Amino acid sequence: MVSIIFTEEFLEHKTGLYHPECPERLVSIVNRLRQSPSLKQVRWLKPTPIETGRAQTWVNKFHDADYIRTVAQLAKRGGGRIDLDTPVSAKSYEVALLAVNAWLDGVDQVLQAGNPCFVLARPPGHHATRNTGMGFCLFSNAALAAHYALTLPGISRVAILDWDVHHGNGTQEIVQTNPHIRFCSLHQYPFYPGTGSAQETGMYHNVLNIPLKAGSSIREYEDCFQKQVIPFFQEFAPDILIVSAGYDANFADPLAGMCLFPADFGLLTRYCLQITRRIVFGLEGGYDLEALAESVEYTILSCLSVSQ
Repeated sequence: MVSIIFTEEFLEHKTGLYHPECPERLVSIVNRLRQSPSLKQVRWLKPTPIETGRAQTWVNKFHDADYIRTVAQLAKRGGGRIDLDTPVSAKSYEVALLAVNAWLDGVDQVLQAGNPCFVLARPPGHHATRNTGMGFCLFSNAALAAHYALTLPGISRVAILDWDVHHGNGTQEIVQTNPHIRFCSLHQYPFYPGTGSAQETGMYHNVLNIPLKAGSSIREYEDCFQKQVIPFFQEFAPDILIVSAGYDANFADPLAGMCLFPADFGLLTRYCLQITRRIVFGLEGGYDLEALAESVEYTILSCLSVSQ
């Protein structure tokens, strides 16, 4: 059984006309998943309400107070921008907290069930640093979920894999000083946000950056998984794996230059399942609606194929 965490409240983060990180991204995914005859076994869950204060606690731990206040005030005024790419609307602060809750809930669900969970939340988070949002991201969902997981019984090692086409600079910044977290990012390089060279290895050699040239295909990705990603994580023996699942490495994606296809993400998922079955997938990028929805479907189908 695979769980999916989603609520229509995630659509209330309004980014404006023609912005690529739009509510329609989730609509397209959910419609495809609900209509898929192969996905009748998935369990749909809603995230913990923000009134519990759980998300706020973790955001306060790892984001600068002035930055949090800026996001909240922009939303209270009806909206604004963190930077040119990163809008805030009237509901964005609340929705961003709800997204954090969803990622934390994903950790809980995976540990309880022992099977993968997919968090269909927005806004994304892997570019959000301690003191600012950027690249469509407000709070660092994956990094917060990793630190949260370490507080739970039986969890002493957490792995984060970021296969989004852009380097997860915010995630790396927030986790690289913790020896109990390993972070690996495969990304187009050089490319936005300009970070992610192979020389960035973390304070405890707990960071593995794999820069890839534009035009890389599944052949290059497979080679990296077999020779670098799998050994890096298997030697660490994580108790849980968190995947920043961006789908903008698709050939059809308008914002990048990689050559993966939707079915390739099913293959990458099967590689992840060699590391552990306890995986939280959380949505990051992916801006061609059809390719995005199909890629998420392949991810979940691969999870189901090993959980049956």
